[in-house]
Amino acid sequence: MEKKKSRGLGRGLSALMADVNEQPAATTTSGTSVRRPDMMVPIENVVPNPDQPRRTFTEDHLDELTASIKEKGVIQPLIVRPKPGDEGKFEIVAGERRWRASQRAKLHELPVIVRDFDDTEVLEVAIIENIQRADLNPIEEAAGFRQLMEKFGHTQEKLAQALGKSRSHIANLMRLLQLPDEVREYLEEGKLSAGHARALITSDDPVTLAKKVVSEGLSVRATEALAKKPKPGSETPKVTRSAPKSLGDKDADTKALEADLSAALGYKVQIDHVAGQESGKITISYPSLEALDDIVQILGSGT
Repeated sequence: MEKKKSRGLGRGLSALMADVNEQPAATTTSGTSVRRPDMMVPIENVVPNPDQPRRTFTEDHLDELTASIKEKGVIQPLIVRPKPGDEGKFEIVAGERRWRASQRAKLHELPVIVRDFDDTEVLEVAIIENIQRADLNPIEEAAGFRQLMEKFGHTQEKLAQALGKSRSHIANLMRLLQLPDEVREYLEEGKLSAGHARALITSDDPVTLAKKVVSEGLSVRATEALAKKPKPGSETPKVTRSAPKSLGDKDADTKALEADLSAALGYKVQIDHVAGQESGKITISYPSLEALDDIVQILGSGT
């Protein structure tokens, strides 16, 4: 039996993206593009992917999709593969939300496109399909990007090109994964926006600040302002006039530059400029090796 050829990094992602976003073969009477299915399959012969990366399916959106399917049927076919070791059954690669809604709509069969994917490709396509089409919250989308990078070695640049998103969008979302669990829950529940969360990343106490933002309904701009304020009691002690100026006594421009760089990188940045000279140093703090990898990727993206 011939071994499956390994896929090149960029070529593999592009090929799978082409399959997920395959050119439509027909249009509905309303002008909506649809893809022609390979076959119709009894719904009881279609099973979900046990490794589906998406675990949350919003009831409201499922209800809306169910109502649409009852009226118009399943417009876009599901992508499936023959279920390994279970002849006649098909495992969902992309389209679990449509499958769930079709069950609610009491459909007897589903339109499917059959692909011969291996386990790795199944997971990769499922993540891509989720990022492209599902109503993901920022944390789910960021987790999808991280899976594509960690499991399949894709870079932020490759993802940006293939998914039609900017590299900064991907980088900014992935930094949200550094937030404490409690803050991430607010994001997942829709109590905080991605803009709020980005402002919290550089905060000394993101959990307390997040609670304040949620309880008071603060804007993103107000959140950014609060995140830059030092904690009570942490202000730099005043120095006497006779004391020499130290590296810690920074002017407003330097502090503003530190804040801008911290916001851009998603990590605390400290600038120590030698007074009266043109030299100094920049220090970037990271909380984990994973964060260090993220910084290396960001700084190396222009090479």
